[in-house]
Amino acid sequence: MSDATSFQPGDLVRHPNHDDWGLGQVQSVIGGRITVNFEHMGKVVIQSAVVSLVHAAG
Repeated sequence: MSDATSFQPGDLVRHPNHDDWGLGQVQSVIGGRITVNFEHMGKVVIQSAVVSLVHAAG
């Protein structure tokens, strides 16, 4: 799975299993929890040990 330390607030990401959520922007990274605000889903807290977020180009 992904390492939370590879993400910083402001990074653009996509959820590998939910393309319909659209582009997301990392809001915070605390421990293994990454809070992301997705275009079509809103704010979601992702456990980096469970989901490997994908860095996206702007």
